[in-house]
Amino acid sequence: MQSFALTVSKTEERHYAEACADHFLNVANEWEIKDKVTTLGTDSARNMVAAARLLPFEHMPCMAHILQSAITVSLNDNAFESALAKCRKIVGHFKHSPANAQELKAQQPAHGHQTEPLDQDVPTRWNSTLEMIKRIQRNKSVLTTILTQQNSKICYRTAGGGERYVSCSMVLPALCHLFWVMEPLDDDPVYAVKFKIVFTTDLAQRRASSNLTWLKIATALDPRFKDLKCLSKDERREVWASVHDLLMAETDAHQPSAQTTEEPSPKKSKMSISLLGSPDSDTEEEEDAIDCCLNLYKAEPKIDTGECPLQWWLKREGAHARLAPIARKYLSTPATTVPCERLFSLSGHIIQKKRASLSSDNVNRIVCLSNWLSAQKD
Repeated sequence: MQSFALTVSKTEERHYAEACADHFLNVANEWEIKDKVTTLGTDSARNMVAAARLLPFEHMPCMAHILQSAITVSLNDNAFESALAKCRKIVGHFKHSPANAQELKAQQPAHGHQTEPLDQDVPTRWNSTLEMIKRIQRNKSVLTTILTQQNSKICYRTAGGGERYVSCSMVLPALCHLFWVMEPLDDDPVYAVKFKIVFTTDLAQRRASSNLTWLKIATALDPRFKDLKCLSKDERREVWASVHDLLMAETDAHQPSAQTTEEPSPKKSKMSISLLGSPDSDTEEEEDAIDCCLNLYKAEPKIDTGECPLQWWLKREGAHARLAPIARKYLSTPATTVPCERLFSLSGHIIQKKRASLSSDNVNRIVCLSNWLSAQKD
């Protein structure tokens, strides 16, 4: 799946929900895609959520933003918060001083390390805290040597703080694998138990703002994960019932109305038609056809996680003609707006103090061209 930037627009009014909704519609009308748009992905900001309610699209909150917010809350409310604060001081010591940054760059090859800057974590940037600690760990000997030579007040370790730092470095690499095993285990240390409890509690509160129904249907229509092992048996039945209802609604939408298809005929002809078949029998036949369609898809073998589900549906569109359009609709909806968020970073690199006179049109052209060219290379 690929993403493309359509525009970067300058706004001078306050970002109220109505103004944001108008901007979305203006972009859709400008690119003539309003009738093709099915979903609108945003972060969980209140004005964005309110704007989505004003638009005729399905709203898909960014799941990466929701997870990252829950992780940030869990990290701040834990025993290793002081260790993270110490890591940020170390990073700031080298990032805010060109002389210290140059010394770090010179010392890294001497200690057999790859030349790399330290990374500062940002609450809204995915995995940034993990990356910050990884880089500090990799350059442990270099940082210790430089800080000792400088007699810096920022020491790499202190009594008690070092233990928190070690515990922090042990729990963070496991964050990406803990989302489906967040139940506290008997052999978990205290800090890990507290992290899991806070994380699951905070994430449960955010479930109401996430479009889980859409995501579950998309998972069922993904030939990589259609067994729905991530859900309980009751939830699986609910998901397949939802897919069944979608097929029924799609069938009803494409069926011509009785008023337009029926032609005036003698009473005897109408009576014979009513004897041959009734609305109930037609509905039962349609139900059986839909069940057959779903069973045919369920019988298909799963594909590897590295394969493209949209390509799979494209090749088998003939065998699953009724289900393929619904699958394309749900699978083409990204569950995250990370590519859009990266445009903020790209725009920040372009609009600087020395380029403050750039017009909004030129910024739009530069950002879009950069995005399109990078997508073409990939």
